[in-house]
Formats: sequence, C-alpha cells, structure tokens
Amino acid sequence: MGANGVFERDFDRLETGVAFATAGRTITESDLVSFAALTGDRHPLHTDARWAADSPFGERVAHGMLVLSYALGLVPFEPTRVVALRGVDGVVFKRPAHIGDTIRVEGAIDSLEPLDDEVGLVTCRWKVLNERDETVARAKLKVLWRRREAQATSCRPEPRDSGREAEHFAGTDSGGRAGKQAIDSDVAEVYL
Repeated sequence: MGANGVFERDFDRLETGVAFATAGRTITESDLVSFAALTGDRHPLHTDARWAADSPFGERVAHGMLVLSYALGLVPFEPTRVVALRGVDGVVFKRPAHIGDTIRVEGAIDSLEPLDDEVGLVTCRWKVLNERDETVARAKLKVLWRRREAQATSCRPEPRDSGREAEHFAGTDSGGRAGKQAIDSDVAEVYL
C-alpha cells in the first residue's frame, strides 16, 4: 500500500500488519554539505573526499542522522491525523548511504494502543532501503495519532506551512505535553 493510504486514516481505522512504502529521495553532495553546516557534524567521513577515500568506505558517506531525517521526511504524516512523533527506538544503521544513493522507506504498523478518547499510540517498524534494495537503516517509531475523524477536523485548524504554526496546531501545555486534555493531571501522564 502507498504510504498515503495509511497516513490518511484516523487511529480507529488503522490495522496492525498493514504495510506501506514511500517514494524515494536521492542523496546529493549538497545534502551532505548542508547537513554538516546545519548540525555542526563535520566529520571528515562526510566532508573530506580525500580523507574518506582512505576510510573503510572508500568515499564520503551520508550522516546516519541525515538518512534518518530524510526517512522521516519521506513518510507523508498527515497533520490532521498525526499529532506528534513520540519516540524512535532501536535505530540500527546497517550500511552506509553514499552520494547518489536513492533511499526510500518500507514499513508496517506493529501495534496500536488507544491512550484516551483523542489519541492513540501507533508503533511502526521501518526499513530504509537504497535503490539496490539493501537495508541502510531500520527503526521503530512511536507516533501519537488522532482517534476520531470528527475530532481531527472539528476543533483544530489546518496547520499552515510554518513549523511554528504546526507546533501550535498540536497544542502543548506548560509541561510540553500535547493535546487539550493535557491539563488534566491523570490524562497528562499518557503523554509523558
């Protein structure tokens, strides 16, 4: 199933075992340079072609966190459904992603846990693959997901293009917990 088919559903319409696949994205030299500048991770394995040529990889490779970040970007999280990323567990980088590699995500829903009337916790198993179908990385992601379609559209405005407005859309209390019921101390524990 295409990724959109999964990520457009509300929590109560999801099923464990449902698989999805994303489109691909090619990693460029510019990506490595930009990521190094953005994060400050200027390890020569990513930034120095001469140094990397003498490494076990024989050339520059993408930062592991760049690969994970791009994988997150490839998955079309629907903002009216997906409230927030709750956690990333068990990340393992199996092989390097080289300049020119095209990565994509294949995943499946591992578990569904209703947390309250508004959200549930969805655990997805992901594999990041290159164009040769080799596993580059794998991880489990936990995502807070809206439960009812009516709630997803009735009381929350559509997020705009700005990340700040998207953060506001999800809503947080003073402790950084998401959701309008986070002010209730018993319910707030769900979001910790």
